[in-house]
Amino acid sequence: MPAALLSREDAVTRIAEVFREHGFAGASLSAITEATGLGKGSLYNHFPGGKDQMGEEVLAHVDAWFEAQVYAPLRDSADPRVAIAAMFDAVEAYFRSGRRICLVGAFALDATRDRFAAAVQEYFARWIDALAAALEKGGATEPHALAESAVAGIQGALILSRALNDPAVFGRQMQEMRARLNAALA
Repeated sequence: MPAALLSREDAVTRIAEVFREHGFAGASLSAITEATGLGKGSLYNHFPGGKDQMGEEVLAHVDAWFEAQVYAPLRDSADPRVAIAAMFDAVEAYFRSGRRICLVGAFALDATRDRFAAAVQEYFARWIDALAAALEKGGATEPHALAESAVAGIQGALILSRALNDPAVFGRQMQEMRARLNAALA
């Protein structure tokens, strides 16, 4: 797509992939201009706050996707089993069955964490809270601890899959967590 026709959402999506590949600190403006097709002047026109603004908008984009696809269905579904199964399906699709890192998790692990601490903390807290609400609605004992363990398990499985270059690790962990959460529901 020619840069002139690139929507802001497409630009943010492409910038997110550069951050996934290189990390926030390692993502050069050259890599960002190459991925978006936008020159440095155009990038600063769209993102006058520079790379920090790009990071904020990428995190907001990820958050919006998770709100629509994960948090809201977990909070709003009348059937917790259906909502939790849909969460696992959405997460597996989003992380491409363990082949894609969690960008928010990556921001949490490097020096970027302090710069974007509120957005990173909010992402994980909202996920845990939404999952805990569904588990509580389903009659699970200690829903918050179980939700925290599940989100930690998902994040850990992503890291381990990447470290071992074996996406099957993610798939196995997702199956185990699905079974564990289903067993916890009354």
